[in-house]
Amino acid sequence: MSWLVTGGAGYIGAHVVRAFQAQGVDAVVIDDLSSGRHDFVPDGTAFVHGTILDGQLLESTIARYDVTGVVHLAGFKYAGVSVTRPLHTYQQNVTGTATLLAAMESRGVDRIVFSSSAAVYGTPDVDLVTEDTPRTPESPYGESKLIGEWLLADQARAAGLRHTSLRYFNVVGSGTSEVYDASPHNLFPLIFDALIEGRAPRINGDDYPTPDGTCVRDYIHVADLAEAHVVAARRLDAGEELAPVYNLGSGDGVSVGEIMRAVAEVTGVAFAPEIGPRRPGDPARIVASGERAARDLDWRMRHSLADMVASAWEARRAASVA
Repeated sequence: MSWLVTGGAGYIGAHVVRAFQAQGVDAVVIDDLSSGRHDFVPDGTAFVHGTILDGQLLESTIARYDVTGVVHLAGFKYAGVSVTRPLHTYQQNVTGTATLLAAMESRGVDRIVFSSSAAVYGTPDVDLVTEDTPRTPESPYGESKLIGEWLLADQARAAGLRHTSLRYFNVVGSGTSEVYDASPHNLFPLIFDALIEGRAPRINGDDYPTPDGTCVRDYIHVADLAEAHVVAARRLDAGEELAPVYNLGSGDGVSVGEIMRAVAEVTGVAFAPEIGPRRPGDPARIVASGERAARDLDWRMRHSLADMVASAWEARRAASVA
């Protein structure tokens, strides 16, 4: 018996696989390597190179590896780019999820943990986002994740699917030097790339109504996130009831300015960030409550901001010399 991790060669997925291994649970990875890396998959882990749009491949993988549950992370994850590539985004995230659910039903697999996103909330006008905050996504990416949640709920009503969806904002850090965040759109890689290239990292606006004038966001460590996925999976395995959705949030957030100062302190690289204009649509603060997940999934922030920066920097430097 094993759990299938779609997108398991990605930054988050590879950490989820390692979290399963740490709990003695066999994991199988399927990934088309469009953004993942085969070398992120731990040695000895079954790996299937392919897309979740291939229903026959999914069914044969489920049968071959005696899959009993799925953690679904595969998808097109770039919210900004999704605005210019909506059809691609919907194909990967909506059609892909529907294809996966059909393969699961065909093979009698009835449990899934879905990697959703806080992008389903759009730009919430509240100090603290909860699971009941109105969903008003502002990109095809956010819309596709909300549709994914709907698909799970509909399949639960129709076929008894047991499921939960995890919503989160900004994932940083590393649980191993073998896996790093290679996204060209995320803050930590942008900062580290600038430092490695001898440039000053950039802050988009320092005149927001926040303590230091920079945007406040919800940053969580990838190892904590991965652990929550595995806790959810094991509770489904045990036949326990879970809420349909959980926010994985810090409850207080960190400003971009604080991150810049932490990076300088941890790396020992002194720099003064370049201050640019605000980006259109950037809210001053987005922070989520993790109370429901703390109650049901043992969710908590096990890593400090310094831990997040240090682990991410170590993994990024290891990748540079590999």
